[in-house]
Amino acid sequence: MSETTAQRWLHRYSILVAFATFILVIAGALVTSNDAALSIPSWPAPFHWPAAMGPGGRYELSHRVVAGTVSTLTIILALLLWRFEPRRWVRRMGAIAVLTVIAQAILGGVTVLLDLPTVTSVGHACLGQIFFGVMVSLVLFTRRDFTWDEPKANDLASPPLRKLAAATTALIFIQLVLGAAFRHHGFSIVPHLVGAGLVTISVLWTLLRVHSGFDDQPRLKRPAGLLAVLLVAQVALGIGAYWELWTNRDAPQPLPPVVDVTTAHVALGALVLATSVVLTIQAYRFIAAPDASVRLPIASMPEKAVI
Repeated sequence: MSETTAQRWLHRYSILVAFATFILVIAGALVTSNDAALSIPSWPAPFHWPAAMGPGGRYELSHRVVAGTVSTLTIILALLLWRFEPRRWVRRMGAIAVLTVIAQAILGGVTVLLDLPTVTSVGHACLGQIFFGVMVSLVLFTRRDFTWDEPKANDLASPPLRKLAAATTALIFIQLVLGAAFRHHGFSIVPHLVGAGLVTISVLWTLLRVHSGFDDQPRLKRPAGLLAVLLVAQVALGIGAYWELWTNRDAPQPLPPVVDVTTAHVALGALVLATSVVLTIQAYRFIAAPDASVRLPIASMPEKAVI
């Protein structure tokens, strides 16, 4: 197999693993939305098969099956990267993906064995978001045209877009943490609402900076535009999710509208984070560092500066 062909198939396979990871995020959200987290109280093997036959057990069992599939696919991806990927740092990213998915599985097991403590439940949810971000990054890194040596545009505005995009990604992740804490009854809704406001400001600020300073850079404009669209949809889903939770708060079990909207809210949050990660990576690819000065040719420099 030629190097070009191997690179092409590596990229396609990484897309498959990233898609499977997104399905895993949805499966995990369905478990939480249906209050099914302890439907199978054993781990790692679901020995309580009668319990797995109930509605909650089916959600939990499906989540474990998808998680096992994603773990296997991730290990295979890391092995393929080690065999065919010439760049050492990309191979290391594959190893990081394996360590992350293993940590995610262990944390999920600990959550079951310790009867859903809030810290481990929130940590399990957030580590899943991190893992999805890693997989989306690998999709970008395994493209044949990906390189850090792209011609870079200067950014003289403040704050620099590179730092603004990174800060936006960090704020989105913190917002996901607050959302997971609310879903697992660790926090009230107030911190999550405050986080939503900060994320909205940061995303809109980033979008404005991209369009005002880098309108000729489609690889920055596309993820920035997509991020803004996803944010609008996410805010709408968040309002809908809270409305459904409030109006059905006395229901003995989660009703289908609550499950559907809250699960979609979690899944879309993962896409918002992944898109922001892509935008941040592209900003570091195509924009020079803030302290990178523009060097003029000697002939064009003022006479007093020529020695």
